[in-house]
Parts: sequence; structure tokens; C-alpha cells
Amino acid sequence: MDYFLERYPFRNKPFLHQAAFLQRFWEDPHVALLADMGTGKSFMLINNAAMLYDKGKINAMLVVAPKGVYRNWYTGEIPKHMPEHVPYTMACWSPTPRKAEREQMDQMLNAVDTLRILVMNVEAFSTEKGVAFARTFLRVTNAYMAIDESTTIKTPNAKRTKNIIKAGKEARYKRIATGSPVTKSPLDLFSQCEFLSPTCLNYNSFYAFQARYAVLVERRMPTHTFKQIVGYRHLEELQKKLNHFSFRVTKEECLDLPDKVFIRRDIELTDEQAKAYSQMKLMALTMIDGNLMSTKNALTQIMRLHQIVCGHVKYDDGTEVDLPNNRIKELLATIEECDGKIIIWANYRRDIENIKKALAEEYGMTTVATYYGDTEAEDRQSIVEKFQDPSSGLRFFVGNPRTGGYGLTLTEAKTVIYYSNSFDLEVRLQSEDRAHRIGQTKSVTYIDFISPNTVDEHIVKALRSKINIASQVLGEELKEWIK
Repeated sequence: MDYFLERYPFRNKPFLHQAAFLQRFWEDPHVALLADMGTGKSFMLINNAAMLYDKGKINAMLVVAPKGVYRNWYTGEIPKHMPEHVPYTMACWSPTPRKAEREQMDQMLNAVDTLRILVMNVEAFSTEKGVAFARTFLRVTNAYMAIDESTTIKTPNAKRTKNIIKAGKEARYKRIATGSPVTKSPLDLFSQCEFLSPTCLNYNSFYAFQARYAVLVERRMPTHTFKQIVGYRHLEELQKKLNHFSFRVTKEECLDLPDKVFIRRDIELTDEQAKAYSQMKLMALTMIDGNLMSTKNALTQIMRLHQIVCGHVKYDDGTEVDLPNNRIKELLATIEECDGKIIIWANYRRDIENIKKALAEEYGMTTVATYYGDTEAEDRQSIVEKFQDPSSGLRFFVGNPRTGGYGLTLTEAKTVIYYSNSFDLEVRLQSEDRAHRIGQTKSVTYIDFISPNTVDEHIVKALRSKINIASQVLGEELKEWIK
């Protein structure tokens, strides 16, 4: 490591792979950071920007991330990892900003003696307002632009892909970051690399790129003909090109990672959920006022709110109805960033069934198995054995943590997603240990789905603080939770 990096005053000590990335690539104008989820991509991107700022090469940073992630950059990742000596001013994009947010965003366009950091969600680049603000920000600054989870721009003809590539031409340094740059085919690489620079792959046209690396066969229909992709070629050549400007790290290669890595994904409520949640909250608060509630009744109120957050509501007559929600969409987007086998825990039967249906449609019936109360006893051992078999096509274990969270060994998974959480601390800890137990030799990443400013957020915060909600939430404390 050169002198500058060896003496660099990091806020947090880098892991070996993080130091290696910064040593090799910190000054390069365009880089693909292909690092598994849980290996600390945000640390590398933030400290890379800090180093470039220290050397006078940039005065601004634009982070573009999916809806479920971008606010965490603003509230969590940047304050946690930005070196203490770097002065920065920060704003989080909002299409309808409040006064304080508006002032922060305006400050991004004015000359200041700090590193200006703008965080935007990738979906904003599908709007004229979002694109205009980003391009103005890039024009008035010398910026470092990073696309987190860059598979969100893999589709060449998508409006947001085109807008991000166009906006990126105004940036001085560019980074893409993803765990799996190729989710469906090697052609996924084109747009991500074009954002960095057309010189990365030396193709200005997607169709020329496709002709080189895809095997196409012309198919004839009664009304038209079309070209179908039946395979891929020259992949070694493509890999060599990628190696020149990319840094690849898998969790298996990171021997100094902590045993457990915790990540949150924010899920915004739909209008239908927000309306149902508001009505249920009012009803719950009415029931609590002036009454001493038992733990059982208190948990019932939390559960009803939690079900709405998860995307369904149960009426007094027992009828259960799905509400439009963003959880399944976020689950599929999260999986795109993950390699290998995945455990998905869900607290409710309806969630498990909806998850299975979505995964089967996207990846095939044989890739997913469910493990909950309705799973036949004679099938349960077979499901575990197939999941633990590295050569098996069973990739997703979708279970209820109360049923599958005890006793099972599921160490083939390095990623555990909590689609929804139990209220019981013991259930949470036991379910975490299905992947993290004897036989597990690698770090395990735990991803919590959280709807901000709802009871969902309180549940996860309490569980991570080792609070047993099932026995400790009563009376005024419950009232504060629901508020």
C-alpha cells in the first residue's frame, strides 16, 4: 500500500479487501465494484470519494441507489463511514420536499467549502424533475457519481437507464457497485459499463455488443421474423475486458469479515396500506386509552398493524385480503444482488404463499420450497437435505421462523432475509442461527425489510436490542410504539 493510503485517517479500519480495492482503484476515472452484499461496498465508495476530495480532484458526490436503500445512505452509511476530517454537506432527494429538505437541496447547487453529497433514488431518473436536478448538480460541481446496485440500469432501452447514462457524462469519476452484475445474461453488463464509459467494453451500440457475445437464431412467425438468443460466446474475452476496470470480491474470499452482517431495506407503504394503517392505528389507540391492556391484547394490536405493513389485512369475520404493497418487488430486487442459496423468513402464512408464488414465477418451481405449518411432516427432512446439497437446484428456503427456526441446519445459505419478523426474541435468535452455526465457515448477511415510521421499525429495533417484545410491551409503551 502506498504512503497516502497507509497513513489515511479512516473513521473505521478497512477490511483487507476494502484496502485492496482502494489501493488499486481510488484514482481511476471509471470502476466496477463487483462485491457481494455484506462485504462493505458503501465503505469503499464513501472512502474513495473522501480520498479524491482530499486530493482536490472532486468537490461533490452523487449516490444513486434503489428506493429501498437510498435513504439509508443518507441516515446511516455516510455518517458512519465518512472520515472525520472531511467536512461535508448532504441532501436527500425528494420530489416534494419540505422546507428543510428544500433548503438542503438548494445548498447542493451553491458553492460551499465542503464536500457536497446528494443522495437520490434510481427511480427519480424516470422523472423530468429528478433528471433536471441531477444534471444541474453535476454541471455545477466536479463530481464523483456512484450507482449502488447497478443492475437497476441493466436494461438498455429503459428510460431511467438512458437518463442516468446521459447524466453520468457530466461526472468526473464514476463507479457502479453490485454483487451480481449478470442476473440473467452477460448482456446485462452493457448498460452498466456504458454508464462508466463506452471505452470500457469498446462498444457504442448494444446491438453490436449483442452480436459479438450472443448466439442469435432467426425465427419465423406467420406475421413476422425475430432473432432469438440461444446461447453466448467469447465470454473469456468479455471477462478479460471486465478485469481491466473491475474489482471482484466474494464473501468466501473475505476471511476477516464479522460473523454476522446486518442490513436494512426500507419498504415504502402504498397509499392503500397507509390508509389502512392509519385507520387501524386510530382504532388501537382508542382501545388503549383509559384501559389497562394485557400483553395478549397489546400484541394483537401490534400484529394487526404489522400485517398491514406486510401487505394484507384480516377483517373481523376472518376474511383476509391482500393490499397493494412493495414487499415482493423489493424481495426480487434484493435477490438480484445476492449469490447462492437464501433463507427467507416470514411471520405470516399469507406472506409465505405469496413469496413462493413470486419466486416460482421468476426462477422456476424447483428453486423454492416452503417450510411452515402446512408443510407435510414427511417432506420436511427432504427439503432440508436438498437445500443443504450444493448441487441441488433448490435455492430458496421460505419458512416461518417458529416452525423452521429451531433445530435445523441450513448452513448452505450465506444470506438470510427477514421478509417480516416475529415479536419473540427467542424466535429471532434461533432463526438467525439456522445459517450461523457449526458447519458455517463464512460470514452470514441478515437483511431486514422495514417500513419506516411504522410499528415494523420498532419491532426490528427492539429485536436487535435484544428486547423480548412478547413479554415487555404493555400500556403506555405500546401507545408510544403505535404512535
